[in-house]
Amino acid sequence: MCRTRGDRPNGKALSVAGGLGRGERIVKIFLSADIEGTAGIAHWDEAERTHADYAEFRSLMTAEVVAACEGARSAGATEVVIKDAHDSGRNLVLDRLPDYVRIMRGWSGHPDGMMFGIGPDFAAAIYTGYHAKAGSEANPLAHTTTLRISRLLLNGEVASEFTFNALCAARYGVPSVFLAGDAEICEDARQMVPSLRTVSTIEGFGRASLSIAPSRACSAIREEVAAALSSMSPERVPPLEGPFEIVIEFSNPTDAWRAAWYPGAKASGSRTVVFKSDDFFEIQRALRFLTA
Repeated sequence: MCRTRGDRPNGKALSVAGGLGRGERIVKIFLSADIEGTAGIAHWDEAERTHADYAEFRSLMTAEVVAACEGARSAGATEVVIKDAHDSGRNLVLDRLPDYVRIMRGWSGHPDGMMFGIGPDFAAAIYTGYHAKAGSEANPLAHTTTLRISRLLLNGEVASEFTFNALCAARYGVPSVFLAGDAEICEDARQMVPSLRTVSTIEGFGRASLSIAPSRACSAIREEVAAALSSMSPERVPPLEGPFEIVIEFSNPTDAWRAAWYPGAKASGSRTVVFKSDDFFEIQRALRFLTA
């Protein structure tokens, strides 16, 4: 079973276990691609399209995505659907992508966000360029969803973008099997999904980062994606069960005041908003508007 750390209010851990039966043919793989966990990255200038440094890291982000696609293909995938999930949603260098790929660019406004395009017909979800959660010192670019959030908790546990995205995949019955990113998000993701394979690209030290070489990252991503898809469990992901509670701690009290007007949201102190639901999609919908 794959679980979040800690128990939910009803005493049950969140489960995102599952997989594809051995011997079955893998068809569609979903890939959610971010940039702040890309090998070598150390500064926001390298992640922002208006800065000169961005071109290099756009290319490095693309290389890691291509490596993941190649790993999936070698394991039998016939199609990889990529969600370009950083900032504008228009980062990947398109003419470097293989011909069995489809790519979702930009932002539709759908609550699935970084997972928009996934569905129950996908065999697995994989992730590249992922990063440590807000409040962490493990990556100079650590955050969750927006820099306006100082911490985001789900059922009492500090959550990352991967937390919500893996549960989004689970809502469709799709298992999360691979992640590449900084050392902390790899560890957090394995705590949530023990069977998950990971490639640790960087480790943060204050405003500095220690990285493996991008070529090594790509080689490892290619190999580990193939291994993850080839060794998937035959179990499918069980349905998500509530209740769910999110606690959003904003950096600025004015953001909390505004968010508290969302239906069902409640202020808790000057910088914190709480929202509860038995339906995980309602949690996603709330996040879509509370963090906008």
